[in-house]
Amino acid sequence: MAPTKAPDSSRRSDRSRRAILDAALALVTEVGYRRTTIEGIAARAGVGKQTIYRWWPSKAAVLMDAFLDLAGRSAEGAGSGEGASSDAAAQGIPDTGDLAADLKLVLRATVDELNDPVLEAPTRALTAEGIVDAKLGAAFVHKLLDPQLALYVTRLRAAQEAGDVRADVDPRIALELLIGPLMHRWLLRTLPLTHAYADEIVDYAVGGLAPRP
Repeated sequence: MAPTKAPDSSRRSDRSRRAILDAALALVTEVGYRRTTIEGIAARAGVGKQTIYRWWPSKAAVLMDAFLDLAGRSAEGAGSGEGASSDAAAQGIPDTGDLAADLKLVLRATVDELNDPVLEAPTRALTAEGIVDAKLGAAFVHKLLDPQLALYVTRLRAAQEAGDVRADVDPRIALELLIGPLMHRWLLRTLPLTHAYADEIVDYAVGGLAPRP
């Protein structure tokens, strides 16, 4: 009689983690952050509450990891060739020597991500909750936003070195000329978020950052 193969505990753990992360995203999309609970996530994932608490200290930690996992999978999908704009955003801001064109490519990718139904609901939920929950908001900025903003700083500094941006410009402030209007329109839904709008933001911002005659 052949020996019985022992269960693969690491594979079982991976399946449980995936089920928990997927359940967290589904619930926050369906009922919002406030009404999402550890109990609800556990029930949707088919695991016990203690399984969740073994890996995460709180609901906020579960949802943050779930969102980061979703963002990572979206980036991997972009890298596999599902879209040139998304691929550019996943890999960072290109440096072709044309600052406006490079920024338009990435801002268009950002528009696509913000308009993506899979990403929009959890992004809105975590963004809104981060406004009232300082700890969650700080984690959202540190884990997700700061690494992305650093890419803009790097590209703008390269543009300064090339003479395309004034030497007295602070790249960290300058990037907010690009990101701020986009997020304002998206968060408040004042007008449609489009590629054309992203292009206009870049034209206005780059014109203001360029060396003065």
